Amino acid sequence: MKVDVLTGAVIAVPSDRVAAYAADPTHAPEWYANIDSVAWQTPPPVAIGSRIAFTARFLGRRLAYTYEITAYQPGRRLVMRTSEGPFPMETTYAWEPHGVTGDRTRMTLRNRGEPSGFAALAAPVMEAAMRRAQNKDLARLKALLERNT
Repeated sequence: MKVDVLTGAVIAVPSDRVAAYAADPTHAPEWYANIDSVAWQTPPPVAIGSRIAFTARFLGRRLAYTYEITAYQPGRRLVMRTSEGPFPMETTYAWEPHGVTGDRTRMTLRNRGEPSGFAALAAPVMEAAMRRAQNKDLARLKALLERNT
């Protein structure tokens, strides 16, 4: 069973600022509740081919995985993939100006992959947990950025 979770939020901050902050992996522990640490394996800044190691907690387990940036359009879209962790996964961030004056941002966060083995049996539970976590993370990002406006 495939897992595909798409969530979004409107953030009252211009898209260039939201994208610059969210696309910098060093900020991930500040707005992702489950990410404990981030370590660059290639020199910053983010570019196609960049590799970043993450440690996180999910469903009571500690996870360590490395994402590789596979697509990056600054201010518009970031795609990263990993073949590690509970299952191979692709994460996509997208940002677009929102509202009449463009002073807000519509950010979407999508995680998708195809678990195998035991993870495949737990896919419906994982998908629901991922959706809850993503919504909370986007709410945390929104609060953080709007507070610092």
